[in-house]
Amino acid sequence: MHAEDLAEDFPVITVDSNALDAARVLAEHRLPGILVTGESGKPYAVLPASQVVRFIVPTYVQDDPSLAGVINESWADRAAEKLGNKKVHDVLPEHLTDVPAANADDTIIEVAALMARFRSPLIAVMKDEKLHGVITASRLLDAALRT
Repeated sequence: MHAEDLAEDFPVITVDSNALDAARVLAEHRLPGILVTGESGKPYAVLPASQVVRFIVPTYVQDDPSLAGVINESWADRAAEKLGNKKVHDVLPEHLTDVPAANADDTIIEVAALMARFRSPLIAVMKDEKLHGVITASRLLDAALRT
């Protein structure tokens, strides 16, 4: 089985998209992450949902999770507002920019190696220099477990 056989249509956003809009796409479709393209339309980065969650949690709470209990609900309701004036490029984790895309004829193991190396929840698949689709970690695991 090759990457093109596993690739599926997947929402894509640009690096200049609004971060709050990206968060809404992630939540609405219950995605593990979203593919980010550059202005040229080529894959640029992967934005994991966990990174967006991390961005809305104050650093001091990340450092000491026991402080989360003292934050009132009205503040928590406004936490996502931090994303409203940010672009996607402002919230991208450095280790997931310039993640190489898989080639359409790559094997499951080659795609898995890319995913593991970059700790990415998804990998773009390119065919004839165009985005063919995306493979999520869960789709890859499903295919690997069936073989």
